[in-house]
Amino acid sequence: MFLFLRFFSSLLKVLGISSAFHFSPMAPLSLQTFSLTFLFFLSLALSTNSEGNALHALRSRLVDANNVLQSWDPTLVNPCTWFHVTCDSNNHVIRLDLGNSNISGSLGPEIGQLKHLQYLELYRNDISGKIPEELGSLKNLVSMDLYGNRFEGEIPKSFANLKSLTFLRLNNNKLTGSIPRELVGLSNLKVFDVSNNDLCGTIPVDGSFGTFPMESFENNRLNGPELKGLVSYDFGC
Repeated sequence: MFLFLRFFSSLLKVLGISSAFHFSPMAPLSLQTFSLTFLFFLSLALSTNSEGNALHALRSRLVDANNVLQSWDPTLVNPCTWFHVTCDSNNHVIRLDLGNSNISGSLGPEIGQLKHLQYLELYRNDISGKIPEELGSLKNLVSMDLYGNRFEGEIPKSFANLKSLTFLRLNNNKLTGSIPRELVGLSNLKVFDVSNNDLCGTIPVDGSFGTFPMESFENNRLNGPELKGLVSYDFGC
């Protein structure tokens, strides 16, 4: 038991986990208490490892002309020491700041593994391809800034799952299709900008969409506000 506790203490240090758990061979520790403590920190380590794997997969898809991702070392289990990555007190990744970083490439489904992410800042780069549907699983997301890239395809309907989303800026890309009507259910949405794309159809008028300025929709192929009962929302697509 003594040797196993020593191993556990060393394991926490290797994983880079700071905790209130301090091992003393003279302190009594029941097997149940130890087991619960071990499982708790093991779950943190596995979660952090999953997020590190997701970020490493993202890096492999990106072209990093300015080496802004050089600190993203895949041999480290804990990504919280990487530049442009912010974690909470439990070592969960909550923020990714890569705006205006001169990166190109594409996003993949792995980004959906960052379950605790609150801020995704990828604006003013040269990222192309489709926006992954898996972003719709990041239910803690407050802000998503993908503007000023070369994203194409449709706005994912899965974004309707992002109930905490407050800022969604997709302007200045190459997005097509209509604005998903499912997004009118995002009651916390305060800023929505899809200007300067190639969107078609009509502009939703329900929910928060009734408060967004027309500048948020300009320079598309949109046919103005939705006329319910007169034309379909995707009229003109």
